[in-house]
Amino acid sequence: MRVLVQPEPFDAAALTQGFGAGAGAVVTFTGLVRGDDGLTALEIEHYPGMTERALSEHAQAAAERFGLSDVLVVHRHGRIAVGEPIMIVATAARHRRAAFDAADFLMDWLKSRAPFWKREIGAQGPRGWVAAKDEDEAALNRW
Repeated sequence: MRVLVQPEPFDAAALTQGFGAGAGAVVTFTGLVRGDDGLTALEIEHYPGMTERALSEHAQAAAERFGLSDVLVVHRHGRIAVGEPIMIVATAARHRRAAFDAADFLMDWLKSRAPFWKREIGAQGPRGWVAAKDEDEAALNRW
């Protein structure tokens, strides 16, 4: 299991090379910053130590719940421009359903509960902090 919180961009192919060797299924998801409504960047803040601990605990819970052989979670912080990767989740399991469900479970938690604070940046500067969305809460409640 590997959990990283970092400001620098990552290479998804390099991170996942050899990931899940021996598993029957590997699922990866990479999230990108969208340019909705004139957004130019996101600014993400976190508390070092607390964030990594929370992500590690949740990744371990996913590994146990879905019988994963490996988990990778990388999430960036700082200023991230539209089109850049913000995070990657990879799961490895014996069977595809467990790998897909675990990746979905991790993503739902990351969207709703991970200790990150996101502020939208537009052409005129900072717009405000991103609030939790009802659909993200509903997605998390299914688990």
